[in-house]
Amino acid sequence: MTESKVIAILGPTGSGKSELALRIAAEFAGEVVNCDSLQIYRYFDIGTAKLPAGQRLGIPHHLIDILDPDQLFTAGEYARMARGTLAEISARRRLPVVAGGTGFYLRALLNGLFPGPARDQLLRNRLAERERRRPGSIYRLLGRFDPEAVRRIHANDLPKLTRALEVCLLTRRPVTEIYQQGRDELRGYETLKIGLSPPREQLYTRLDQRTEKMFESGLIEEVRGILARGFTASAKPFESHGYRQAVQFLNGDLGISQAVFYAQRNTRRYAKRQMTWFRQEPGIEWFAGFGDEPQIQQAVIDRTRAFLGHR
Repeated sequence: MTESKVIAILGPTGSGKSELALRIAAEFAGEVVNCDSLQIYRYFDIGTAKLPAGQRLGIPHHLIDILDPDQLFTAGEYARMARGTLAEISARRRLPVVAGGTGFYLRALLNGLFPGPARDQLLRNRLAERERRRPGSIYRLLGRFDPEAVRRIHANDLPKLTRALEVCLLTRRPVTEIYQQGRDELRGYETLKIGLSPPREQLYTRLDQRTEKMFESGLIEEVRGILARGFTASAKPFESHGYRQAVQFLNGDLGISQAVFYAQRNTRRYAKRQMTWFRQEPGIEWFAGFGDEPQIQQAVIDRTRAFLGHR
């Protein structure tokens, strides 16, 4: 059975993934599948650099604006939805082009996640309350259920500790034993992974300029509007760079120049962490430039053409 093809375009924030994905999709009759954990949320547009619908050249974009800001969404849920989307695109004899900078989502899509139970919010709430009353209790409890897991997770990494303990309690088995069962990898597809790696100083300059432009283009007003819809500042998307500082500005904790400064600094740090993550991923073919540069676009088009077997 012939495998279907999928293109994955990855790289740090601000590297031009959206522009490159659009170019590839236009060249090869493709459709874009979002792989950004913030662009899945409605109303979060300016601070996520979401490509406006009018600039998508009529090319379908999937898994964008699918959730309200207060809805939880896991990498496992993303993988299930994205795999279904890939199948639908392939059935139309079109090329799926996955684009985004959330490495954990991409890994979940292509490599699968370790098997485990779905999130249990009531259990998580009880664990969070226990942790609030007795700090360190989740770490200690996990140590009783699975000493090996405790050795692998930092004592301050509360999200990972909570998930590990949740799995232990729901399955009544050590989480390390569950993880040894292996992953459910994406089947039926051959993947070309394209990585964008622009010069660091040029990337940082672009990020600083983009962040400043976001504030000038109405980021504060966008946040004010989201809050006016009844969503609280504790919603997960508000934890991201730019949005966090906009909320702090509205609360009177930061001046506008401080908000821009901290958003720029944190965005640069985030881009660095993204590159560290992606450098550890196998099979990526790296291109040293931005995705909106004509020479990079042409080089990726040539590589994609060869991958697809086009002349």
